Amino acid sequence: MKSDGVLRELYRNRTLLLMFLPVAALLLVFNYLPLAGLVIAFKNFDFSKGIFGSDWMHPLLNNFDYLFSSSVAFRAIRNTILLNALFIAVGLLFEVGLALLLNELRNKIFKRVAQSLTFLPFFISWIVVGVFTYNLLNYESGAINRLLVSLGLEAVDFYSLPGLWPLILTLALRWKVTGYGTIIYLAALTNVDNAYYEAASIDGATRWQQIRYISLPMLKPTVMILTLLAIGRIMNADFGMFYAMVGDATLLYPTTDVIDTLVYRSLRKSGDIGMASAAGFIQSVVAFVLVLGSNYLARRFDRDSAIF
Repeated sequence: MKSDGVLRELYRNRTLLLMFLPVAALLLVFNYLPLAGLVIAFKNFDFSKGIFGSDWMHPLLNNFDYLFSSSVAFRAIRNTILLNALFIAVGLLFEVGLALLLNELRNKIFKRVAQSLTFLPFFISWIVVGVFTYNLLNYESGAINRLLVSLGLEAVDFYSLPGLWPLILTLALRWKVTGYGTIIYLAALTNVDNAYYEAASIDGATRWQQIRYISLPMLKPTVMILTLLAIGRIMNADFGMFYAMVGDATLLYPTTDVIDTLVYRSLRKSGDIGMASAAGFIQSVVAFVLVLGSNYLARRFDRDSAIF
């Protein structure tokens, strides 16, 4: 009887299931089948033998030793977590703030133009952004140093001052993706019933009070979900951004070297596939634990704000 009910339900939803079929195929091919390659992290990978024919490591966790014993690897893990935490916090402030500002605009034409202009940098590649940054910060011919010299001040060698680069990377990232990240928050605000604002206005609430007591609470579930998803990627740095902005500037590694750039350099020099796979495996495990932990805390404070 149960099987008949399942078949009847499948037939009833056949159109939806057929629409989902391409998505399921993509998930299977690009997300689930590659999971078999995780065994590389525990093997002495040999191209001639393939993934499953390569010998197991002795000891089994030998590929992980470099990540836990090397000070360079520890620095990369630390930088990855701290920089991503900074990006998440500043990104939340910029994106929610811009969404609130755009939502307050009453001139629809100006609002559309402003939103388009803030969204436009998202389509510029990190290579181009890296070139822009270099032309701004270069010691000899950078625009900023030319301005400083013209004002009678000393030029600053930005590419030898690692302490400045968390700020520089954060500003570059915000310039590029704030417009894109604002879209979801702005969509959430446009779905808020105007009756709330009208009732608050009748009661004498100012615009700031309406933002504080209506707009921000309505944004809370969206903020929580997007933050939880961002925490899940906290161990994965944007390789394109870091390599385009920093490249092989070794003086900047103390604050800008992340797991992805470290693995790339290691692969380029030694070709150690096993070590790279071990790094990816650790990134996935830590991200999984962080998502579970942060989702648990979210459920404790507000059940509706959790992902699951």
